[in-house]
Amino acid sequence: MIRIAAVGDIHMGPDSQGALRPAFETLPDCADVLLLAGDLTRHGTPDEARVVAREITDLGVPVVAVLGNHDHHDERPEEVTAILEDAGADVLEGRATVVTAGGMRIGVAGTKGFGGGFVGRNAGEFGEPLMKEFVRYSRRCADGLRTALEQLAGETCDVRVALTHFSPVPETLAGEPLEIYPFLGSYLLAEAIDTAGADLAVHGHAHAGTEHGMTSGGVRVRNVAQPVIGRAFHVYHVPVNARVP
Repeated sequence: MIRIAAVGDIHMGPDSQGALRPAFETLPDCADVLLLAGDLTRHGTPDEARVVAREITDLGVPVVAVLGNHDHHDERPEEVTAILEDAGADVLEGRATVVTAGGMRIGVAGTKGFGGGFVGRNAGEFGEPLMKEFVRYSRRCADGLRTALEQLAGETCDVRVALTHFSPVPETLAGEPLEIYPFLGSYLLAEAIDTAGADLAVHGHAHAGTEHGMTSGGVRVRNVAQPVIGRAFHVYHVPVNARVP
């Protein structure tokens, strides 16, 4: 089994320094990798990113992250990324990384993702230029995720994980108002996951959502937004070369 710890939507600021560190320091005893599913800060400022950085420095397990919409709010995602990477995290956007644990190779492909909705109730590339760009941006994110997962297929990974902030399926949004589903995820992410293949998909963003879901292709999806899982992180045990139970 490969043990994957994951959490998103920790929304850290100066007043939350140290809130997660005690729990994170237990990770070497219970997990092989920590995945951070975006919205790590409240407003995407470098000062908030430094708070997160101090929480994740020298944890004893690899840390892989994607940014969320909050991490883009201050319009300095490159600075936020640089601060987190200086702390040892690998921050993904349309690319993949492979980490090792106990001789096992864990491949993670990541993108923030974007909205647009789900099959039958989704936005299309029609009409005003702004609407077209909305959908095209979501498609670019999904295409980056698919390409990254395909690259992992050639890396002889024991497990492949899709890490996003926005949701690939509506099931893990259950509990959120239906009216905002198009702003919480996109079916394009699920299409990318099913096309390229993965053993597990992890996302955040939907604070009032549900933990468990599945793509139409049978890939298990987990909403790890902290308000959903109700803890510092949750650990998923993924069988090597098998689907997560």
